[in-house]
Amino acid sequence: MRGLLRLLLLLLLALPAHIGALADELRPGYLELTQASAVDWKLVWKAPILGGLATRASPQFPGFCTAKLATPRLSSGALVATGTMRCLQPLAGASVGLAGLAPGDTDTLLRIAPLGRPAQTERLLPGHASVTVNRVPDRWQVARTYFVIGVEHIVTGYDHLLFVVALVLLLMRGWPVVKAATAFTIAHSITLAGTTLGLFGMPQAPVEAVIALSIIFLAVEIVKAKADQPRLSERLPWLVAFLFGLLHGFGFAGALREIGLPETDVPMALLTFNLGVEAGQMLIIAAALAMLALLRRLMPAALRPAVAASAYAIGSTASFWFIERVWA
Repeated sequence: MRGLLRLLLLLLLALPAHIGALADELRPGYLELTQASAVDWKLVWKAPILGGLATRASPQFPGFCTAKLATPRLSSGALVATGTMRCLQPLAGASVGLAGLAPGDTDTLLRIAPLGRPAQTERLLPGHASVTVNRVPDRWQVARTYFVIGVEHIVTGYDHLLFVVALVLLLMRGWPVVKAATAFTIAHSITLAGTTLGLFGMPQAPVEAVIALSIIFLAVEIVKAKADQPRLSERLPWLVAFLFGLLHGFGFAGALREIGLPETDVPMALLTFNLGVEAGQMLIIAAALAMLALLRRLMPAALRPAVAASAYAIGSTASFWFIERVWA
């Protein structure tokens, strides 16, 4: 057991060197088909430099369609190409997707917007690289797609993940953690919706830096915590989580800007994305509380040192992100 704890600690301490660039990444590929007339479509193809899409994958259309894409331009770490496509017959019932997807490649969001009908939104993955265009559009595809994106973002968006883990390590009890995490979700839902709908906004660079500071704050609170002297973050954890959640919502909004939102189903996409984030948070909380309970039962004397070591590792990682984002 002690050997396992040492290994976990080493892995935590190694985080800054390996996930600095991935702290808040939600950069799948994006393929959009927007119908302009009975036979003409507009195309947008975005392939991130990292993840394999830019070097291996290419859009694949039915044989009765002729597509023309302009030379790709580099934008925000991705190659972006726009163009047109002419199809001699309706696209409904045909297959659209990507050629060249390989295991481990970044997933791609496919959006098909026919004239006069709701858009179809799908995720393309290795092993599921093409889809059939709906004859009767299913609006619940948007719900399913953005719910999964929300879960993946909280699980693989490492700064948001570490914030939730830090909340667990600070409070150490199930119900207070759940209440604080729910306050966090409500807050980021407000700023995410407001930013997406154009009601307000903040520059992304300072937002990302302050998100890193929020994690540093929690790490310091964990280290300084005393059983007989509860700090503000322990007395009113939901308030602290709510205030920081407002900032994290701007970060989520930046992530959604990277992948785009369906024009006709923005409310559904926002709702299910937030539900996915909440579901992902609850999975993280359950896993972290289970690990703490196991440690408390098997090695109670090691609980506090393990929590303190984790807090230092989390704080060091967040400090690395803060410096990186300030100087970027």
